[in-house]
Amino acid sequence: MGVVHLLYTLFGSKLNPRDAQLMAAMKQGSLVVSAQTNVWRAWIGFNASHSLGFLLFSAVFGHLALSYPALLFGSVYLAAAGAAFLAALVVAARRYFFRAPFVVLIVALVLYLAGIVAAHL
Repeated sequence: MGVVHLLYTLFGSKLNPRDAQLMAAMKQGSLVVSAQTNVWRAWIGFNASHSLGFLLFSAVFGHLALSYPALLFGSVYLAAAGAAFLAALVVAARRYFFRAPFVVLIVALVLYLAGIVAAHL
């Protein structure tokens, strides 16, 4: 999901507004926090960093689960941090995204929790 989202952000048009006037307004408008960027560039940056967060989580927790399962599943902190991160993404997806990312994140959370349970059996 992170790779697809990053490709859509950097090379595709799927995350562009359907309204050309809105896109033009985003490119002209600056943010209150800083006039050094425009809303469009911030939009691309937010989406790219969002994708990179997915990729980092997947790389780190996937590596731990495959190479060091005792470390991941034996650490209440690491196991809880991963579950909390995925749960927060589920909440954000439900509130701000559309159906597909919401469903994918629920599946990821369920599988993650199932891995924790299976590791403790």
